[in-house]
Amino acid sequence: MSVFSGKSFALVGLGRAGLPAARRLREFGARVLVWDDGEASRAAAADEGFEVGQPSEAGRAFDALVLSPGIPHCLPRAHPQAAWAAARGIAIVTDAELLYQAVRGLGSRARFAGITGTNGKSTTTALLAHILDQAGIPNAAGANLGPAALSLPILPDDGVYVLEMSSYMLERLESLRFDAAAMLNLSPDHLDRHGDMAGYEAAKREIFARQDERCVAVIGMDDAPSRRMAAWLHTRPATVIEISGKGHETGAKALRGEHNAQNALAAAALALALGASEEAIAKGILSFPGLAHRAQEVAVREGVRFVNDSKATNADAAARAMGVYDHFVWIAGGVAKAGGIEDLAPLFPRIEKAFLIGQDGEAFARRLSAAGVANDYVGTLENAVPAAFAAAKAGSGVVLFSPATASFDQFPNFEVRGQRFAALAKGGA
Repeated sequence: MSVFSGKSFALVGLGRAGLPAARRLREFGARVLVWDDGEASRAAAADEGFEVGQPSEAGRAFDALVLSPGIPHCLPRAHPQAAWAAARGIAIVTDAELLYQAVRGLGSRARFAGITGTNGKSTTTALLAHILDQAGIPNAAGANLGPAALSLPILPDDGVYVLEMSSYMLERLESLRFDAAAMLNLSPDHLDRHGDMAGYEAAKREIFARQDERCVAVIGMDDAPSRRMAAWLHTRPATVIEISGKGHETGAKALRGEHNAQNALAAAALALALGASEEAIAKGILSFPGLAHRAQEVAVREGVRFVNDSKATNADAAARAMGVYDHFVWIAGGVAKAGGIEDLAPLFPRIEKAFLIGQDGEAFARRLSAAGVANDYVGTLENAVPAAFAAAKAGSGVVLFSPATASFDQFPNFEVRGQRFAALAKGGA
């Protein structure tokens, strides 16, 4: 498959998505130069036969710079190779854009479904793929969730790409048009990358860019920024479907709470637009197994339920899990986002006791103390889990690990953080 024959790409960032994208570009006939700031990553690429070097030093033209989503091209500070490319008018793209170009270049009319939002996008992406499986519709899911977009297989004309799209990815699209797209919700996040809330909203809005009257746009209506986006969508040509999880429950064990009702409504609306039957949708929702680290019950010991919600990397995400339980013992802390846990104040009365960890745990402890919530700053999960277990045995019987923070002070990512909590919850050392 030589869809990119004669093309030359520079690729910077050889993490989870970067190296798979480089392999696929080479498979598609492109000439590829790769770079990573880490020496070990460069060595691994060289071992696979890739040309390694900084694009700015290559002395040749490139059709595009494929920049890892986590590497900034503008704010808070542009990576030097991104600044070099921008100064020369070289397009800076994400690999989802190149997947779209490859699929269309190879003649496939497979459709593209995109899901974004501050919270819930991984669950909705996985749920939509699960529903399409039930409906017998060929599909491949990935991008911000799971496999790198460009590593996904080329689907037939009746296939559907189900892509979870972060704001970092959406701001690097050129031609990708989503036949069906959903924006679930918006709350402050990644403001250092986007400058302010307006910049963040603008990045998220890109999921609806290039849609026409044949397309469907699904929009959550449970927060003010999303409602503003809905008003804008109504000036556009796509069919708009507004959804709200308020006052609803799915009845599915893996999709508890109003937030998951909204996720299910979004997946259902997208699935209908993509040709799934109502029967397949209902079957898919009820049989969905859920995702790890998202309000996932990982252990029950002596009547105490341990719930791993490590994916809650901001306060809004934590609120969704906290709202499911009338009372609970809370473990939280790490690297706080803007605003900390202030927005969680209405849920403080549900907290029997909190055990705080990590970089901003002491600040959380001060805020909870000011609100009269019992708490201890214990520093680490190793200290927090047994203490929370003891407290929950005497109270609600629920230990909720919903950190409301990023993990990078103590763990490489939320997955490793959640795995550690699960191991401790099961009684491990």
